[in-house]
Amino acid sequence: MAERARVAVLISGRGTNMAALLYAAKHEDCPYEIALVAANDPEARGLQLAAAEGVPTFARSHKGMERAAFDAIMDREIRAAGADYVVLAGYMRILSDEFVGKWEGRMLNIHPSLLPKYKGLDTYQRALDAGDTVSGCTVHLVTATLDDGPILDQTEVAILPDDTPERLATRIRLAEHQLYPRVLAELVGRELDPDWLVAKVGELALALPETRARTSHGAPGWRVGSEKSGKFFAYVSIHHHGEDAIALLVKTSGVDEQAALIEAEPDLYYRPAYYGPSGWIAIRLDTGAVDWDHIASWLRKSWSFVAPKKLQKLAEFLG
Repeated sequence: MAERARVAVLISGRGTNMAALLYAAKHEDCPYEIALVAANDPEARGLQLAAAEGVPTFARSHKGMERAAFDAIMDREIRAAGADYVVLAGYMRILSDEFVGKWEGRMLNIHPSLLPKYKGLDTYQRALDAGDTVSGCTVHLVTATLDDGPILDQTEVAILPDDTPERLATRIRLAEHQLYPRVLAELVGRELDPDWLVAKVGELALALPETRARTSHGAPGWRVGSEKSGKFFAYVSIHHHGEDAIALLVKTSGVDEQAALIEAEPDLYYRPAYYGPSGWIAIRLDTGAVDWDHIASWLRKSWSFVAPKKLQKLAEFLG
């Protein structure tokens, strides 16, 4: 099994959703592990549970601190724990734009309504007051706008005729405990799926001028230039030549740069078996935590090594 993605969970109270994630992570097939449970309240009850289960914890009161300064402390602790993803589980703080931007696409929240309905608080009472027959919960990616990020999945929960906010909340909480671990596992697992990785690389590669997808010796590849005379600037190697890796292969300036990259970050870069002697570098994609800005930068750099000069000037002009 590939190395598990590391997840930091932020809580403010009991941490029941944190507990659901933690216990799901105990299963040997779970693609994530809980690397840190952090709270903005040192008295948050969920911290005691996390510590008892052997999970590192961190707590710091936000009182008297500016939002950005407090978020910077939390970000430092999350990164020190080696987290790849951040999960909000009853974290009762509005996050700064800076913090959200640092974890864009890698931070999740669960909300007790079927978004986009009933953003914010008092969701159970609002659903009852509206006469709804169905409520539920939503897992979404976090953006700077409250409860407005892309929806990953939802679970519907029927509203009974004699429901109170408390009764409805109890059933929705049960649904949350089922939904959140599954959605997190799916999000984390996609970056271990070769088909998803190839599609993601292809999306970035084809955004460059005059590029085309083309398979070469069974490997997905991308060329720049005409259909007949185009040159390859990237491949995805999926365990090719007996290598135990899924990697992006791109051109470097030569073997000296290749060697320097491998020496500096041997867990990320390696010398591919077939293309290595020509100065190509392999960048691992099967870590479960790919830096896609880094991949996009390498694709553009590799593209520039083989693209016709006229096309390079046009690309520079267009920015």
